[in-house]
Amino acid sequence: MKKIFPKILLALGLLLVVIQFFRPERNSSAAEPLNSIDRHYTVPKEIGVILNTSCYDCHSNNTEYPWYSNIQPLAWWLQDHVNEGKRELNFDEFNTYDAKKKKHKLDEVVEMIEEDEMPLTSYRIVHWDASLSPEQKTKIISWAREVQKSIK
Repeated sequence: MKKIFPKILLALGLLLVVIQFFRPERNSSAAEPLNSIDRHYTVPKEIGVILNTSCYDCHSNNTEYPWYSNIQPLAWWLQDHVNEGKRELNFDEFNTYDAKKKKHKLDEVVEMIEEDEMPLTSYRIVHWDASLSPEQKTKIISWAREVQKSIK
C-alpha cells in the first residue's frame, strides 16, 4: 500500500498538468450584437449597468473571465455554466427570438429574480458585486414587465 500511494499521487499530478493544455473555447465575440435587447428595446442606463454586472457574463456573447478560468478543470466547469446560460437566455441574441419566446424569457427573468435563483449563488460568491439588492430586483422586474408589454 505504501508503494502504491506515491504512484497514484504522481499519476494525478501528471494528469493535472496534461489537462492544462486542453482549454475550452472562450465566449468572446468581436462582432457588434445587432440582435441585442438594447438595440431593439429601451434599456435604461441603470438597468444596463445591472445587467452587465449581474447577467451578461453568462447571458451574452462576451464573458469577462476571472483568473481561475485558466486552470483546468475549473475552466471546463465555468464554460459549461456560460454555455448553459446562453442556451437559456442570450441578451445579445434576444431579437432573434419570436414574440412568444421573448415574452416567455422575460417571464423567466422575473421568476428567477423573484425566487433569488439568479445570479447563481456560485457566481455571487466570486462576484460579490453581482448580488442584487431588493431595489435592483424591483427595478429589473418592472423593466422586464415593461419590455414584455411592448413586444408585439
